[in-house]
Amino acid sequence: MKKKKVMFISSTGGHLSELLQLEDLFKYYDTTIVTEKTKSNLYLKDKYKNVYYLVYGTKSHIFTYIFKFIFNFFKSFYLFLKVRPDVIVTTGTHTAFFMCYIGKLFRKKIIYIETLANRTSKTLAGKLIYPIADYFLVQWESMLELYPKAIYMGFIF
Repeated sequence: MKKKKVMFISSTGGHLSELLQLEDLFKYYDTTIVTEKTKSNLYLKDKYKNVYYLVYGTKSHIFTYIFKFIFNFFKSFYLFLKVRPDVIVTTGTHTAFFMCYIGKLFRKKIIYIETLANRTSKTLAGKLIYPIADYFLVQWESMLELYPKAIYMGFIF
């Protein structure tokens, strides 16, 4: 039986650390990892089979960020067509936004895991992806008040 194609995508840093907590699941799927390219995560190419990088950008440099954000949209579209995932799993943030909407356009399952760092407020990515997510998972029970259709899953760490 052919394995489902699952794309795990997040920005670098804490979001990626949370996403990699799901590593035990990788062996059950045809897994692809997508994140931003930084020196701290180049090792992923050596550790996992299918790893792709988007351009790293930060909103503190707004002028260049806009161009990187647009570039990442086109690269996300290219990667989606190349990989053709059945499911997209993400812990956020702006890096995953486009991929989730592209996936939804092609009727793929979207699983969003709201970050552990937010216990009492919504993230921007959470607000934007909540309406299209097939499964919206939260790590704090208190977040169910903010996202009524969410599923409380507990901590992934």
